[in-house]
Amino acid sequence: MEHEFSLKEHLRELEERLLKPEIRTSAAEVSKLLADDFFEYGSSGHVWHKYEGISEGGIGVVRMTLSHFEIHQLSEEAVLTTYRIFNEKSLQHTLRSSIWKFGENGWQMFFHQGTPTRA
Repeated sequence: MEHEFSLKEHLRELEERLLKPEIRTSAAEVSKLLADDFFEYGSSGHVWHKYEGISEGGIGVVRMTLSHFEIHQLSEEAVLTTYRIFNEKSLQHTLRSSIWKFGENGWQMFFHQGTPTRA
């Protein structure tokens, strides 16, 4: 029997996939999760786009923990996710938001933003 996920569970799983080393180090796997027109306002203050940010080795390994995950339905095909991230290497907390769009390739991240915050 196929396990059915709620939309919230499914999008959390997709967000967490983007934190896994085996996904982050694969340009093909990262590309599946990011829409072609994806862009990010990073917690570093840099802006990057899918077409310029993914190398052959992916997007680099991180050690981050996701918590306080919520979704906010924008339309039938668009959802805003919000959550907190703790970067275990830099000991930095950030507030995160992503916009996911549903299309012919399923759910893909269209936009992401990270904002540094206190614990």
